[in-house]
Amino acid sequence: MIQSYVLLILCVICWGSNFVFGSMLVHEFPPLLLSAFRLTATSICLLSYAWGTRKLGKLSLRDWKLLVPLAIFGTLLNQTAFFTGLQTVDATTASLILSLAPLTIALLARIFLKELITKQMLVGSVIAITGIFFVVGRSDGLQISIGMLYVFIAMFTFSVSVIIMRKLTERMGAFTATVYSTVIGSSLVIPVALIKEPLHQVSPHLWAWVLLFATGIVMQGVCSVIWNIQLTRVGAGKASVFLNLQPFVAMLVGFLLLGTAVSIVQVVGALLIVGGVVLATLQRKAKANGLVEPIGTITIKEIK
Repeated sequence: MIQSYVLLILCVICWGSNFVFGSMLVHEFPPLLLSAFRLTATSICLLSYAWGTRKLGKLSLRDWKLLVPLAIFGTLLNQTAFFTGLQTVDATTASLILSLAPLTIALLARIFLKELITKQMLVGSVIAITGIFFVVGRSDGLQISIGMLYVFIAMFTFSVSVIIMRKLTERMGAFTATVYSTVIGSSLVIPVALIKEPLHQVSPHLWAWVLLFATGIVMQGVCSVIWNIQLTRVGAGKASVFLNLQPFVAMLVGFLLLGTAVSIVQVVGALLIVGGVVLATLQRKAKANGLVEPIGTITIKEIK
């Protein structure tokens, strides 16, 4: 279990750092081309692993009906909105906004999967939303930028993709669904990027290309594989708690690498957002019994 926890923490450290590295890369590449190049690297990585382990199976028409929306929301819209938002939003603020994902997933699960939302979940939501006001607010009132809206869209599309993935994994393994959705999403992003953004705008610096492909392979490819393997060993409920560390990782890495200032207000906002998410997650976990397994902020009945 200790080994699994260490691997989960390493994944979260990589994903939290991804906000900072993404902020660096959007100054070297147009957002759509950046997303297309990274997804290409990720797809090659996942396909290579799938080929070596022979884990890919055949798809039915019903599978495609879920895979295509998953690719659109989880890859095309999510990646485009994420990197577009990072052009004007710093990594710390982006990570804090994306911390609302577990609560958003819980709300969508209530609507589409008929899951319950407890009173403590509502309290956690209020606390987390208050944290957002601390982060993006100003003394003269709340200032919402277009970049923040893009990051919010990235958070929402990710949440939608989790719901679709939950339905899809009733029919196939999570790794298989991840490979197919990533490859399909890449095939959607690449032509759009090539048409909309000229190639001459890409970075001439070698370090930027190395960072681009390294983050695509490690953070979106290798970490996804490691994470999915550990989910089967420690349970999704326990693993999801580690995701709450991402804002702190982004804040720390941003300060160390980019010198991004961290204000007291942002610290308070981070504590409120993460505290609200943890509060809601722990409540749902506390209500778990022998027939219920918590997955993030979603609970699903096990069929034995």
